[in-house]
Amino acid sequence: MTAAVEVRDLHFRYGDGTHALRGVGFSVAEGESVGLIGPNGAGKSTLLLHLNGLLPEAWRGEGSVRVGGVQVGPDTLHEVRRKVGLLFQDPNDQLFCPTVFEDVAFGPQQLGLPEAAVRERVARALAEAGTPGFEARAPHHLSVGEKRRVCLAGVLACDPSILVLDEPSSSLDPRGRRELKELLRQIAITKLIATHDLELVVELCSRVIVLDEGAVVAQGPTVEVLADEDLMLRHNLERPHILRHLHPH
Repeated sequence: MTAAVEVRDLHFRYGDGTHALRGVGFSVAEGESVGLIGPNGAGKSTLLLHLNGLLPEAWRGEGSVRVGGVQVGPDTLHEVRRKVGLLFQDPNDQLFCPTVFEDVAFGPQQLGLPEAAVRERVARALAEAGTPGFEARAPHHLSVGEKRRVCLAGVLACDPSILVLDEPSSSLDPRGRRELKELLRQIAITKLIATHDLELVVELCSRVIVLDEGAVVAQGPTVEVLADEDLMLRHNLERPHILRHLHPH
């Protein structure tokens, strides 16, 4: 069976010589939710940008990235970007239109869908993201949590088969975090979530990948990996508090 995401021996250097990824390899099965964790500077965001070809210089590097069996490269960008929906850490990087409707509609419009289909997708995606009726609102008047959900709606409106999220719970208050976790729990597609929020990983992800200094240093069942306190401390992480109250089975 073809993996939803397959990364093999991936290396990447930035123009200043920084070696951001060092032989990264892993796969994500269709329908699986996987957490990607590691300290600041581990290479998490760089890795996510490879999944839909946002680092074109990477195509000349070592290793490969495949999405649904399709290798990411200059000739496959259109196909890959229809499969992979990427939610950036800062919602202001994704919101650029005067109204929420225009922002969420932008992706479906680029797919060449007729106006009626675009409107249907916008309404459905806003409902899925917990922001129904937001069409006429101005993005810059929204709270951080509302902006993030509108960005999520914009991604969902393109009907991706894989959802890739970079620090989705950052800057959210406790209520916003709870609402986001519930929304993500209800979205039944493949998910790869890069985050420092280890409790979110425990609650949403069956498996976790630990990245440090650009390399995968551990991967496996979430509870098993995150409960390894020695491993966590070696990589500037901590065993999440939620595991102290989680039944071992």
